[in-house]
Amino acid sequence: MMELFHEVCRECSQRTTERYSTSFSSAIRLLHKDLRTPIYNIYGFVRFADEIVDTFHEYDKPTLLAEFREDTWKSIERGISTNPILHSFQETVNQYHIGHDLIEAFFRSMEFDLDRKAYDSKGYQEYIYGSAEVVGLMCLYVFCDGNTDLYANLKPYAQALGSAFQKVNFLRDMKADFHELSRTYFPGIDFSNFTEKHKQQVEDDIAADFQKAYEGITQLPIKSRFGVYVAYKYYLSLFNKIKKSKPQVLLNDRVRIPNYHKAAILVRAGLRSQLNIL
Repeated sequence: MMELFHEVCRECSQRTTERYSTSFSSAIRLLHKDLRTPIYNIYGFVRFADEIVDTFHEYDKPTLLAEFREDTWKSIERGISTNPILHSFQETVNQYHIGHDLIEAFFRSMEFDLDRKAYDSKGYQEYIYGSAEVVGLMCLYVFCDGNTDLYANLKPYAQALGSAFQKVNFLRDMKADFHELSRTYFPGIDFSNFTEKHKQQVEDDIAADFQKAYEGITQLPIKSRFGVYVAYKYYLSLFNKIKKSKPQVLLNDRVRIPNYHKAAILVRAGLRSQLNIL
């Protein structure tokens, strides 16, 4: 009967991913079947922690996050949890020997979101690392499946991809972050006076991350390459749409990629994959 419990927990993480992110869940389905469950497990964990700091406004968020953090470490140590999201996450952490330092860095960034409203350059880099780059590294542990040399080689590229995704999210979510949560992530930029020059500075930084990330995608194991490439193309398409938008549009609306556009991206990516020209 324990196997049924394991399956139910994994299904919870998969369902969480599918409900919260159609783009990521679509990309995960393009991974080799052996990789899908552990990546769902990582996303479910990250999503729940993020929900605590971003949406539980009527509750004691610091206490809830502290309890979630404590329960995470207990589940990893014990190899079991009655929380299905944490149980499936610990299963992946223990199976792939994911570095505990990555999990700790992630929680530090989540703690920043509890009360920090603006960042200097050092704090910004620390936040990006803990909130996004480490998630890419957790997934890389799964993709490399014990090949430590490959992990070390691909590590900077995985960090660049996570960084690019997070910075695009910052631009996409400016309205909610600034108007609803009073957060400004980009150092030295005042969203009350967000200009084309400021926007261009951020976009140049993101473009460099995307360029570096692509170099790593082409070196990924075949089981993971296509799924990661499609996620990359989804976000690159969103980034290109953001680049065409005026600063005030970003402050007052959430830029999205329509489903028909995502479908077209998938078709083109599939053709490039078949021709071995990713």
